[in-house]
Amino acid sequence: MPQHGERLVLSFLLTTEICNCYLGTNESKSCPEYFMTLQGVAKHIELWFIDKLIPWARNPRTHSDAQIAQIAASIAEFGFNNPILVDTKAGIIAGHGRLLAARKLGLQEVPVIVLDHLSEAQKRAYIIADNQLALNAGWDDDLLRSELAALQQEDFNLDLIGLDDRELSRLLADQDAADQADAVPDVPATPVTVSGDLWLLGPHRVLCGDATSEEAVARLLGERKPRLMVTDPPSG
Repeated sequence: MPQHGERLVLSFLLTTEICNCYLGTNESKSCPEYFMTLQGVAKHIELWFIDKLIPWARNPRTHSDAQIAQIAASIAEFGFNNPILVDTKAGIIAGHGRLLAARKLGLQEVPVIVLDHLSEAQKRAYIIADNQLALNAGWDDDLLRSELAALQQEDFNLDLIGLDDRELSRLLADQDAADQADAVPDVPATPVTVSGDLWLLGPHRVLCGDATSEEAVARLLGERKPRLMVTDPPSG
C-alpha cells in the first residue's frame, strides 16, 4: 500500500499489437499509422489518494446530490471502471462527479490517469468536450427497450442504469405494448368464425373464405366493383 502522496502504477491490459505500437518494437508488422501520431496515449492507471486531487475551479459542469448518489451506486455495483483524468499538478480535468461519489462511498484512493500532453487551453476545452460529446449521442429506442426488458426479466436493478423513473416506465410500457402486439393468440377450440361467414362492419365487409374463389369474391363484393384490388399470389 503506497504512503500518502505516493503513486501506485498499474499497467493497462493491452493487446500485443497495440503494445507494439506504443513501444515501437520490431514485432509489430501491421501497426496503423495513426497509433504512432497520437499526441497523448494513456499508458498507465495510477492509484492516488483522493485528498491529493484538486477540483477545477472553473468547471462549468454541475452534479446534483441525486446524480452523485447514482454515480456512487454505479461504482458500488460495477466497480470504478472510469479513472479520473488529471493534469501533472493533480488538477481534475474529467471526473469531478466520480470524485464526489468516491467521497460519498468513503473511498480513500481512486484510479487516475495523468494527461501531460494538454496545453492550458486544451485542458479547459476538454473539460467541456468530455461532457458534451457524450450528450450528442442518441439511443436506438427499440434496442434500448429490448435490453431494459431483458434486464428486468433477469431481476436486475434498473435503478442503476441512470434513467429517471418516468422515462424508464415509458420505455418498459412501450416494450410491453410491442410484445402484446406481436403475440399470436392460441387457436380456440371452437372458432368464432368459419369459412363462409360474412361480417358487416358498417360500410365494410369481411369474408372468411378463399380469395382465389370467384364465388367467394363475388359474395364479398355484392353489387360493388372495386377500383383497386391488392392481391398476394398465390394465396389471394
